[in-house]
Amino acid sequence: MSVKTAVPEVRGRLTANAPLAPLVWFKAGGAAQWLFEPADSDDLSNFLRKLDPAMPVMGLGLGSNLIVRDGGVPGVVVRLGKPFASVERLDPVTLRCGGGASGILVSSTARDAGIAGLEFLRSIPGTVGGFVRMNGGAYGRETCDILTECEVVLRSGERKTLTNADLGYTYRHSALPDGAIVVSATFRGMRGEPAAIQAEMDRIAQSREESQPLRSKTGGSTFKNPLPQKAWQVIDSAGCRGLTMGGAQVSEKHCNFLLNLGSATSADIEGLGEEVRRRVREDSGVELEWEIQRVGILADDANRNAWE
Repeated sequence: MSVKTAVPEVRGRLTANAPLAPLVWFKAGGAAQWLFEPADSDDLSNFLRKLDPAMPVMGLGLGSNLIVRDGGVPGVVVRLGKPFASVERLDPVTLRCGGGASGILVSSTARDAGIAGLEFLRSIPGTVGGFVRMNGGAYGRETCDILTECEVVLRSGERKTLTNADLGYTYRHSALPDGAIVVSATFRGMRGEPAAIQAEMDRIAQSREESQPLRSKTGGSTFKNPLPQKAWQVIDSAGCRGLTMGGAQVSEKHCNFLLNLGSATSADIEGLGEEVRRRVREDSGVELEWEIQRVGILADDANRNAWE
């Protein structure tokens, strides 16, 4: 099957062998076999319904919590652009947000509408689709605390509404089916004063500025907190602060962040993460779990790419 005939026609933008490094925060990794930016939910639904069921599908938001391996990503990567970035007020305390809307846009819209409880989204560098899938959270709040329902397009192309209970939320995890793309979510907060909401957002922003390497090529929090401990604490205790591998480094500022110092491959970054896990295991017996999603195939396996 040739690249030109492998996928259905679309109204949006469909790109073969699309480089993903420019689209992810680490600025490293290989290409997608196909990158699809749908025109709207109907375009996405029709595409997935007609797509070969054997073709894998994954969603891509802002690329902040992601390692794309150097051999690339087989199948279709779906990126929700401007058509999915709207935020609208449904009632005095409820917002409907497109799956491609950023946390900053959602929290700012909530502030302007006098809706409190969504301030924590200001601190998460991602989009609504990612928050819903991973139960994104920070500063004592999680997506499961504010989500009432979401609309998804399943891998089959079927559109379905899922409630909070349907998603089976746990810490940084949901039961969202593989290949499902979140096209919108409804968040419910509480009444608040815009000035007080802004003050809380400012507090969160300042805390992040002081503690995290925000202007680096990073992927955000690397490992889930091994509750009741913090990941950075066990990493620091194992002597991993500042540890390097190739062009990758454990941040000196916050050692649950990995950095691309400029020339790191995704293999460097993932390998460093695995070395951190090994050292923590030996030091404290704690088995760190990846919070960052790792997708695609290793460079050594690139000669087996399905699209070559």
